[in-house]
Amino acid sequence: MELKALNLYAAVLSVLLCSSVNFIQSPTDVLGPVTLLEPTPSSARDFGSVVSDAPFAVMRPESPYEIALLLGALSSAAPSPRATVAARGAGHSLHGQAQAGGGIVVETRALLGNVQVVVTREHGDSGGAITVPAYADVGAGALWVEVLEECLKTGLAPPSWTDYLYLTVGGTLSNGGISGQTFKHGPQISNVRWVRAFYDSFEIFTGDQELLVSMPEQVDYVEGFMVLNEQSLESSSIAFPAQINFSPDFGSNGRKKVYYCIEFAVHDFQQNDSSADHVVEQVSGKLSYLKPHMYSAEVSYFDFLNRVKMEEDSLMRRGLWDVPHPWLNMFVPKHGITQFKDLLMDTVSADDFEGPILVYPLLTDKWDGNTSAVVPATADGVMYIFGVLRSTDPTRCGRACVELILEQHRRVADEARRVGGGGMGAKQYLARQPSPAHWRNHFGSGWGRFAARKVRFDPRHVLGPGQVIFPRTDNAASM
Repeated sequence: MELKALNLYAAVLSVLLCSSVNFIQSPTDVLGPVTLLEPTPSSARDFGSVVSDAPFAVMRPESPYEIALLLGALSSAAPSPRATVAARGAGHSLHGQAQAGGGIVVETRALLGNVQVVVTREHGDSGGAITVPAYADVGAGALWVEVLEECLKTGLAPPSWTDYLYLTVGGTLSNGGISGQTFKHGPQISNVRWVRAFYDSFEIFTGDQELLVSMPEQVDYVEGFMVLNEQSLESSSIAFPAQINFSPDFGSNGRKKVYYCIEFAVHDFQQNDSSADHVVEQVSGKLSYLKPHMYSAEVSYFDFLNRVKMEEDSLMRRGLWDVPHPWLNMFVPKHGITQFKDLLMDTVSADDFEGPILVYPLLTDKWDGNTSAVVPATADGVMYIFGVLRSTDPTRCGRACVELILEQHRRVADEARRVGGGGMGAKQYLARQPSPAHWRNHFGSGWGRFAARKVRFDPRHVLGPGQVIFPRTDNAASM
């Protein structure tokens, strides 16, 4: 009976999808066990607020089985389905990756379920019982903050996190997830010792960062950011619990001055033979920051990982959260970081820039080359993430202004991607490339493997239309 109902559902949906008119008369119709709903404003936008493609319908599945029914129906449609499908979690993508213009958006937050942490016990060398984590059973729609809260009840936690915890597990695991722990544990405890130190030299700033990531036995987290103006200093210090008595000169006598800040952390639980305070003292003694501009504070593990939430709340209060975010994220090989910094600063006006510019090193050998995330080739295994995380104030920056920023970012990215002849060979992270040719260039030698996986797992080109990697045609299966 169940099989018969499934076949009937697939046949009905197939006819509707392939008709020359809208694929269903009303999204609220129930097709078999699946209900398609009217789209909401949020299903046509994301955090970037740069791309907006409204779907025809929204699906809030109660189980993975319902998603399988939908995709099965689309896969059996002939000659080819007219509807595409995109998964949307917290909607924090930047360039429409979670949108499906004219298709179906599957809201994975409906699949939250329970976060179950499973622990096993093993026997140590002395015969005593040792508790070790086995795995966490988590739905794709769960937020990382929900995972953290449940894990900490058992005294356990994953070693690598994103900076912002209000993202879904499925969203970040789909293509990476990076933070200051990435250098040590790859892309994605009692107390933390949290430290910030300031610099006025880019070369000394990056040199000290590389020194820190070379000490994974002592240091657990390393990030850095550029300090462009007073607003940049104040906004980046919102979540930091210690008072920062730093009044830099950003531009007296007509000159423009940029400062830099390193942020590192030491987890108290890892220091078996010395205190975290002692480790911080040892580590900071090797750094060449501006004296006396080093600040530290002891915070709980949860508060440290949840630090970006305070900055989100601040942006919401100032009306800068639900605005366009024309972000640029680049992986730059170590040899090109000064060149890239200069190239970037030629397009940035410190007077009106709103948001942080993150700069910190990552190690390429921590990235699994079997995934679809692309990192640049580096001779020394060191690359830097440059994250231009800009918020645009609608009262000062309208649509034309946002388009100008995006065009500047495209020029910067194109120049940074250039290989040979003094090019940097950088790669863009979580991008929206302007054409299939640009995507092939992005993947480089990995394009053939990536395209083969698309043919194998999504031959009808139904999934992920917002990425605009594979163009839709009526004969997608033959591509």
